Amino acid sequence: MNIPAGTFQASRAVSARAAQLASIPSFRRVENYMREAVARGQGRPDACDFTFGNPHQMPPDRYVNTLRDALTPQHDQWFAYQTNGEAAREAAAGSLRQLLDVPFRAEDLYLTTGGFAAIALALKTVGNPGDEVIFSLPPWFLYEPLILEAAMVPVKVRINTDTFDLDLGAIEAAITERTRVVIVNSLNNPTGRIYPPGLLAGLAELLEAASARIGRRIYLISDEAYNRIVFDGTRFHSPAEFYPHTLLAYSYGKTHLSPGQRVGYLALPPTMPEREAMRPAIGGLQVAMGWIYPNALLQHALPELERFTIDVGQLQKRRDRLVEALGSMGYLMQPAEGSFYLFVTSPLPDDEAFTVALARRDVFVFPGVLFETPGFFRISLTANEDMIERSLPAFDAAMKESRPQAELPQAATPTAGPGLPRPQLPPPP
Repeated sequence: MNIPAGTFQASRAVSARAAQLASIPSFRRVENYMREAVARGQGRPDACDFTFGNPHQMPPDRYVNTLRDALTPQHDQWFAYQTNGEAAREAAAGSLRQLLDVPFRAEDLYLTTGGFAAIALALKTVGNPGDEVIFSLPPWFLYEPLILEAAMVPVKVRINTDTFDLDLGAIEAAITERTRVVIVNSLNNPTGRIYPPGLLAGLAELLEAASARIGRRIYLISDEAYNRIVFDGTRFHSPAEFYPHTLLAYSYGKTHLSPGQRVGYLALPPTMPEREAMRPAIGGLQVAMGWIYPNALLQHALPELERFTIDVGQLQKRRDRLVEALGSMGYLMQPAEGSFYLFVTSPLPDDEAFTVALARRDVFVFPGVLFETPGFFRISLTANEDMIERSLPAFDAAMKESRPQAELPQAATPTAGPGLPRPQLPPPP
């Protein structure tokens, strides 16, 4: 049968879900910002790039040698299909037991292509289409697309921007009978905050009470990509220590500053009552989601990768240098307790305008609006020492230029809270 050209609408080539994902405001902002930044010269050798947590120096020899050693086959099945490799799981579980003093078991760790896939796996393990997922702003800016792709509903609440702590009252107010998941990110991207034990215990108590009230279990997904990147000897605590119904997502891309080598895992704590029922479901999803196991090379390397990290002391020195230098110029910030980032108050309420002022001076940062928190900007500490030193005159000049504008009266910036509208989901495929 001949079908006349133009019979079908062009939009039908794209599913409603894909179209919705492509139109997410935070997605569009990141895309537009990066396009404009490249047009202004980001990527030139003399530019100071503080945007993504990408490496700006050669990788350590130990990391390269570990991958090289893992590349040498020891038998004919070395590069065969890999699922959850026993040696890799045991190494990861042992490291997690030592870090958190929680007796994680190897059979409850599920290897994934990075922490990104671990979060998607967790959402699809416990969530059904239409379930609500609460997360706090400022967020890692890819939570929303992950939630929407799982046909779930993002619900956003604010943090306390004085302390960068979770606002437990806002989380409680956002819980409805449709709530299924709360996402917590500690160490936090972009603030660098480690949530203290008292706050995590309060969150656990809140979620236990809310689960009883609505008559269904609320699960917590703990995004712990930076749990080894901790400064000043601070003790990291995981929500899994306080709330049994926690699914822990981890990425080695941060631990070794190698985000292009995709390896991570989803872990269930031994206190999780439902873990036996979850095991076959998670295994099935790992296949159905596109064989999201790490490739053979990274699984063979993982036991050795667990023995070391990047130079966290070097990151801490960069934090200290920037905090001291920017503070002396009049910038306001809380020193990050870890992670790759500083979240700094913008001298101008219009943080996008301020980042443009920096970009004109070849210094590139992310404005707070990309994290749905205007009035701030994010600096990545993975920039090298030379970039940091070259950037300081530009930060100083931009601050001085902004002061006359900053002193003018400004209209209040609207804030979002538990009353943010729930977007309409496309029908499940």
